[in-house]
Amino acid sequence: MTRKLLLALATTSLFALPMAAQAQGILRGAAEGAEVGADAAGPVGGIVGGAVGAATGTVGGILGVDERPRFRSYVRERGVSSYSWGGPVRVGTVLPEDSVTYYDVPTEYRVRPGYRYTIVNDQPVLVDRGHRIVEVVE
Repeated sequence: MTRKLLLALATTSLFALPMAAQAQGILRGAAEGAEVGADAAGPVGGIVGGAVGAATGTVGGILGVDERPRFRSYVRERGVSSYSWGGPVRVGTVLPEDSVTYYDVPTEYRVRPGYRYTIVNDQPVLVDRGHRIVEVVE
């Protein structure tokens, strides 16, 4: 009964999202939320995590969808070295403070203060002050 209720709530949550939301943010957020939820609480956690991730992926993106390709090009042109991480590169991963080089995001990308970027396994990522990955720039 509980699983059916959670599934119904998760499904309803997905359909209740605003139609004007960016599809890439929803899909990325849903995928990341489902993965983290499934790791934490199994299949039910995956369902709930997917719904929550879809909502936060739409609202919580640091870079706008239209700015990601331009930012990715900017990072590649800089030619900074990539940090080799032994696990998957995903939102929520906390990177070491001392062995990773972090860079300021140029003001032209309108990223709120406190976020920086680095390259992990050849993927640009944005991190917060605690060195936690908050966005993987794909």
